[in-house]
Amino acid sequence: MEILCCPVCKGDLDLRVVLEKDEVVTGILHCKHCNHDYEIQDGIPNLLPPDFK
Repeated sequence: MEILCCPVCKGDLDLRVVLEKDEVVTGILHCKHCNHDYEIQDGIPNLLPPDFK
């Protein structure tokens, strides 16, 4: 988490876990600065900027 940042504004991301087994399986990375959410599905964060989704 320390190396991840928002691809839009480079702000810090907060992790919201929905399902966790030895690692986060499902959740959301949320940027407080620009208010974008990035989904985590099957343990893979989707950090595509909103314009590319």
